[in-house]
Amino acid sequence: MYAIVETGGKQYRVEEGRAVRVEKLPVEKGEEVVFDRVLLFSDGTETKVGRPFVEGCRVKGRVMQQGRGRKIVVFKYKPKKNYRRKKGHRQPFTEVLIKKIEA
Repeated sequence: MYAIVETGGKQYRVEEGRAVRVEKLPVEKGEEVVFDRVLLFSDGTETKVGRPFVEGCRVKGRVMQQGRGRKIVVFKYKPKKNYRRKKGHRQPFTEVLIKKIEA
């Protein structure tokens, strides 16, 4: 059984018992979170596709941690003009353990 949910402008494939890293959510560690924007739900035999969302389907999870991802280096330069800019960026995330998919 799996579902595809939308959060933070991105789509994620989630399954019960698995952890997923999503864009940062304004909740604390250990709290419950509910994703109600379910785009697709499949239980192995039947697949429901939403228009745009599946009616009455929700995904419940628990926040395991808040953190920041690996650093990426953003380097800009223009040849022959002595223009160079080097910056680092770490994207914040929320790791959610999927507890239940309700259809």
